[in-house]
Amino acid sequence: MWRFECDYTEGAHPAILERLLETNEEQTPGYGTDLYCESARKKIQAACEREDVDVHFLVGGTQANVTVIRAALRPYQGVISASTGHINVHETGAVEAAGHKVLALPGRDGKLTADQVQETCRAHYADPDREHTVQPGMVYLSHPTETGTLYSLKELTEIRDACREWGLSLFLDGARLGYGMAAEGNEIGFPELARLCDVFYIGGTKVGALFGEAVVISDPGLQKDFRYEIKQQGGMLAKGRLLGLQFDTLFTGGRYLAIARHAVRMAERIRDGFQKQGYSFLCESRTNQQFPILSNAEVEALSEKYCFSRWEAVDSEHTAVRFCTSWATKEEAVEALLADVAALRK
Repeated sequence: MWRFECDYTEGAHPAILERLLETNEEQTPGYGTDLYCESARKKIQAACEREDVDVHFLVGGTQANVTVIRAALRPYQGVISASTGHINVHETGAVEAAGHKVLALPGRDGKLTADQVQETCRAHYADPDREHTVQPGMVYLSHPTETGTLYSLKELTEIRDACREWGLSLFLDGARLGYGMAAEGNEIGFPELARLCDVFYIGGTKVGALFGEAVVISDPGLQKDFRYEIKQQGGMLAKGRLLGLQFDTLFTGGRYLAIARHAVRMAERIRDGFQKQGYSFLCESRTNQQFPILSNAEVEALSEKYCFSRWEAVDSEHTAVRFCTSWATKEEAVEALLADVAALRK
């Protein structure tokens, strides 16, 4: 059975496992104060072309999202998100449990627009009873989005400008950031994120690491005392060097983007194979997630040999599914899948 349901089915890139083994018996300070974490920070700062950004290492995406949002918002503030945003649909109310409402807006292919941010803030402050409602305090984006789509540099800049106008923090979830940056047509790199976002994070869990996300903070106000928030949220790993070592390895020799490109190439082959057989797609994705629309009978047939996600019903007879590749997806798995897809239409 080949698995295409997510991009964290495998363990870790071999280079990370080698370094973990090589350094296993070294003694280092704890809680991210070791030389490996410092080396990783410097490499990430260099990638961002900003020495003034803070870099903190956390274990997972939900932990990173909640920690950042709690640190940035006042108790009466909420966070604007696309209705399909991960914090709204796939984190078991973690943000709400932390005391902050997710202000969900309908997105187009998973994306928000600057106009939506403007309209939401304008409506809130035009309300004479606004003190009785949650105040927008942050905008949350994902790049790529939950449906594999990408923001253009123009779109991200316009959203940043709207945030500045209304005093909102801009937070970008980069759980799959490597796959977005490796995608054809991507316009956003680390320097642009460091310049336009108050805070973003670089996903490791889904892009080659055993676990871990690197939170990058450019806003000086958010930088202050952020480690207190990490500790209070249970995110300060005693063996913090295990996180730093992984990102130090991923950011050595361009490895992070190189392994992401492999996943994107595999996804492109899946996309091209489905297109060749005449299948349509739920949305256009250039990243490691592809969403072909299959008949329900075809879904059942492929499920006998492959694991993938049933994304949403298109009508009573068709379902959009998701095939997700990773840094470790094997070519033989893709070839087998495409051969079986071709056989469905014979």
